[in-house]
Amino acid sequence: MKNKIVFFDLLFYLVMPYMIWKYGQDPLGDYYALLLSTVPGFVYTIVRFLIEKQYNVTGMFILASLFISTIVDILSGSAFNMLQNSVYVGAGFALFFVATMIVKKPLGLYFLADIAYLQGHKREDSLRLYRQKELLPAFYIITGIFALRGLFSAGLKQYLIGVYGVEGYDRILFFMKVNGWIFSAFIAAGFIYVNLKINDYLEKQKKQDKDDDLKDDVGEELV
Repeated sequence: MKNKIVFFDLLFYLVMPYMIWKYGQDPLGDYYALLLSTVPGFVYTIVRFLIEKQYNVTGMFILASLFISTIVDILSGSAFNMLQNSVYVGAGFALFFVATMIVKKPLGLYFLADIAYLQGHKREDSLRLYRQKELLPAFYIITGIFALRGLFSAGLKQYLIGVYGVEGYDRILFFMKVNGWIFSAFIAAGFIYVNLKINDYLEKQKKQDKDDDLKDDVGEELV
């Protein structure tokens, strides 16, 4: 299943946009070829959203970011403006992650609650657990990784635009995809770290409950 997801991600986010850009420049011009190259990824994301029924914070965030990015692309008016505006949009989303940390509602916490829900756990129970003071810092870390990804990606894309320009869109696509893979690994490591913290916390709670039960039993025997 994971191999299929990787294959379709590459197909719709990299291969098809590249082919549309490469063979659409001459008949359509830079702007419309660039705009059209975003369609496969847009449709693919919508289809996955519907199939996976991501009617939750994670799904809503993905859908909102997709529509904002698409509207900005359509209103950009030129290929260069479209690339440049995508840098600003990416940085804006990164700052949104930072803002959720500032207001003490790190978005990573809700992402993890959605994952737990898909595994059969009640969202309310997960949120209550994750807000424990021993666990909350881990969710700030994972949210910080998302924010760092957005800021670094925006900076990298700005640099690549300066080096390659619109004509090098295919190379920009490639480098941004590699950047995405690298940060996906960091995010996966962050999720693993959070899960380890949760498991450790639950084990300690279980041990504490056993100790409390033992003390109660001893107390009843003495009485």
